[in-house]
Amino acid sequence: MGITEILKAPIDLKLKVLHVVRIVIAAIGRLFYSLYYGNEGQKIPTITDEILKESTIEVARKIRQKEISSVEVTEVCIRRIKDVNSALNFFVEDRFELALKEAREADELIRSGTLSIQQLEKEKPLLGVPFTTKDCFAVKGLRFTSGIVLRKDFISDEDAGAIRQLRDKGAIIIGITNVPELCMWWETHNHIYGRTNNPYNTTRIVGGSSGGEGCIQAVGGSIFGVGSDIGGSIRMPAFFNGIFGHKPSRGIVSNTGQFPTPESALIDSFLGVGPMTRHATDLKPLLDIMAGDNKNKLKLNEPVNINKIKVYYQFSSGAPLVDAVDPDIIIAMKKVVEFLSVQHKLDAEEKKIDLLRKSLPIWMATMKTKQKFETLIMKNEGVGAILKEIGKNFIGCSGNTLICLFTALSDHSGIEVGSERHLHYIKLRENLEKIFTDMLGDDGVFLYPVHPTPAPFHNEPLLKPFNFGYTAIINCLGLPATAIPLGLSRDGLPIGIQVVANHNNDRLCLAIAEELDKAFGGWVEPQKS
Repeated sequence: MGITEILKAPIDLKLKVLHVVRIVIAAIGRLFYSLYYGNEGQKIPTITDEILKESTIEVARKIRQKEISSVEVTEVCIRRIKDVNSALNFFVEDRFELALKEAREADELIRSGTLSIQQLEKEKPLLGVPFTTKDCFAVKGLRFTSGIVLRKDFISDEDAGAIRQLRDKGAIIIGITNVPELCMWWETHNHIYGRTNNPYNTTRIVGGSSGGEGCIQAVGGSIFGVGSDIGGSIRMPAFFNGIFGHKPSRGIVSNTGQFPTPESALIDSFLGVGPMTRHATDLKPLLDIMAGDNKNKLKLNEPVNINKIKVYYQFSSGAPLVDAVDPDIIIAMKKVVEFLSVQHKLDAEEKKIDLLRKSLPIWMATMKTKQKFETLIMKNEGVGAILKEIGKNFIGCSGNTLICLFTALSDHSGIEVGSERHLHYIKLRENLEKIFTDMLGDDGVFLYPVHPTPAPFHNEPLLKPFNFGYTAIINCLGLPATAIPLGLSRDGLPIGIQVVANHNNDRLCLAIAEELDKAFGGWVEPQKS
């Protein structure tokens, strides 16, 4: 079939042809990348301080009960970051001196006996616990760049809402982690700090946009982390780095103090702020704190009887221009379904929700705003300015990444906000949300891939840009979702699934995460010899 015939063909046939072309290009790219990078990568040191392998709640308990000091834990985290960051490049700015000062103050408060252990647990449950967050949250006194060269000297004068909630409960922030430019791509790379490497294989990506945070949690560089997620930015890095990550129900955790700022209420509803951890048991107490006054909506302390949960699952979206789901991921999903059937007598039901095939166009259309993309990353505006910057990128002279420039260029075409086509996709989103809410009710969860493949090679996402559709669509629906690690693939890379529940039923996701953590082993230390 020639180009003329393809252009005249029906849209479904065009997609099929494009899908085949993309598969061929991706296969050639995979061969090139495997020859270019090899398969070994750089080895990283194993974790030698056992406290880094323990849960947040256990570390907090030990600090309160003076079994270990906050200063010791903070020093251990700092040492671990320094040991592995040169190989992985996940950590971009520290506040080590201030963190150690706050750790000493926490230890002094505990030693003083001013508050009992019970009072400390109630009023300051995270007292002395070191944590990190991604470079799109304001942290007082630190750079706040979102990976944008134009913002490289911007310093925050206050904390973002979620960071403030955690610090008010005694947690100590030790620094910030790397992100893609403008947090709008699923490989972590920018022209301020460079590229972040996967700890399981440094030739592979860590995901985005909370990629640096996913990486630091995988290697035990901080006790817990905070990420944000508008299209999978918590769940994809959690998946690629073998940790747990939770995107809360819409409107639960404050989005204040982030850049970029959501332009509309609709897009704000897509964005979720949540915890990233090595242990499932940490997700609930961290979410309880981060939710602030909204925590009562979640009823997190209400017991969950897993035997009474209704389980639905789907192995693939079937979407065009997206990779087939890797066999290792499908096998892992089947093992989960079998486990829930045998251990909890749950009769899981396989679904084939056809509208999930349109995940990407729904997300992309409903994310469209009147604000032009280039205004956030460039000094000049317009197609000419973007093309000039793309030319500079090819000779290594641009402050912008190629993917951001192409995204800016594509912003000048496609659906117009408020157009008939735009409203059509808004309606499809509403229809899909109703399908999910009707299916899930108050006692249902949906098991679904986080991503169709384990972590690809660096730059390989450019050849498979639409693979993030598995997470993006859940943002559109405003539903809570937890990424759950399920061991390693045949290539030694993390795999897992996401579990989705109805609005404000986050506790169901978290209960399933805890159960699968115990059953399948959860986080696996990277490259442990």
